[in-house]
Amino acid sequence: MKLTSTSLADGQKIPGALAFCIPDADHHVCLGKNLNPQLAWSDVPAGTRSFAIICHDPDVPSKGDDVNQEGRSVPASLPRVDFFHWVLIDLPAAVNAVHEGEFSDDVTPRGKPGPQAAHGARQGVNNFTDWFAGDNDMRGDYHGYDGPCPPWNDEIIHHYVFTVYALDVEQLPLAGKFGGPEVRAAIAGHVLAEASLTGTYTLNPKLGA
Repeated sequence: MKLTSTSLADGQKIPGALAFCIPDADHHVCLGKNLNPQLAWSDVPAGTRSFAIICHDPDVPSKGDDVNQEGRSVPASLPRVDFFHWVLIDLPAAVNAVHEGEFSDDVTPRGKPGPQAAHGARQGVNNFTDWFAGDNDMRGDYHGYDGPCPPWNDEIIHHYVFTVYALDVEQLPLAGKFGGPEVRAAIAGHVLAEASLTGTYTLNPKLGA
């Protein structure tokens, strides 16, 4: 299976239009357009009954002690964990592309609604749900796509892996609120093919933001 995009190039910097946050000289960051990227897939295997899309960042700090703190930095040596930015399931087999901005075209405080989405698909919650849990103005269930917003003082550039999975089931057996880990578990044994694109992003001016 082959995955392409007119919104980002594999191995290259993700455009600011796709990001939750963009650099700001006065406040470190400000909100971006938060557009989901255009993605198109081809060479789909026979027997495909649905698609799932996951975007995750494997470079998120495992501890938040130094995150976005003045006069400190997040060390490159800190162990990293997955942060899910987009979880989309039950895309019909007839769908072979998603358009830029089709599932997200702005930052939505307290999160976009879900799980129902275009094409009869369903969106899981991303990890901004956890990140904003203690913020009275922003906390909520963040369904669908929310783009990059890595710590502005992180010593490493983050990678964002967009993966499309061709599945042999029409719907995944998930109910209620679900996220990336639940989808990964549900698709196990049902993946006929997969394809990925990886973009990079940083908000640290020392790393060439």
